Amino acid sequence: MRRSLAHGAALASWTELDTGPIPGGGGCLRLVRRDDEYLILVDGMELMGSHRSGSEQALATIACAALRERPAPRILIGGLGMGFTPRAALAGLGPEARVVVAELVPAVVAWARGPLAHVFGGCLDDPRVEIRESDVNRQIQSGPGAWDAILLDVDNGPRGLVSRANNRLYDAWGLKRARWALRPGGLLGVWSGCPDRKFKGRLQRTGFSVAEHRIRAERPGRTPHVVWIAMRPPAAA
Repeated sequence: MRRSLAHGAALASWTELDTGPIPGGGGCLRLVRRDDEYLILVDGMELMGSHRSGSEQALATIACAALRERPAPRILIGGLGMGFTPRAALAGLGPEARVVVAELVPAVVAWARGPLAHVFGGCLDDPRVEIRESDVNRQIQSGPGAWDAILLDVDNGPRGLVSRANNRLYDAWGLKRARWALRPGGLLGVWSGCPDRKFKGRLQRTGFSVAEHRIRAERPGRTPHVVWIAMRPPAAA
């Protein structure tokens, strides 16, 4: 799991730069900095950090490697974060690809072009990228077979951490919607801070073939992160 900083001494050495309300009355996100390290927190929990990005990159790298033969693939990424997943997707895709990033919290988009601009490294200026300040669930429901891949890194795993409404992304109906939104052979990728056998089974019961990738955490002694890559069958069902 991503670590909890809670309040008090654990946060004493961090400087708060900004806060951003979560639409729908879900509290707020906090952007903090210590030296050259940045964190985004929700309820005292580290949601993402600038010094730990390996598994977030792997989410996109693994999925996009499987899409190399597709002409002009369309990728939907849920969660802008600190840009590690979009950057990895762009690195693995050709010039005709299109990457749509759905970010629920407007402040996160503002941070990407402000205090975190150096972390993003200019990836938001790539002509293949479009940022939509929107619930990713709304983008998933935009039409059948709309996406070649849907990559979700909006929570700490397959449960609604940032917003309780995100639970609908991971339940049986949410997975069916994702399958409907993917083209045949399309991929659903989900990031998690820890394994979850129930969620893996739910993916399989929805009709996905599932590969589970365990990514060693960048902090010694931490539980490995998990990336699930679930494929809709190549033949439409």
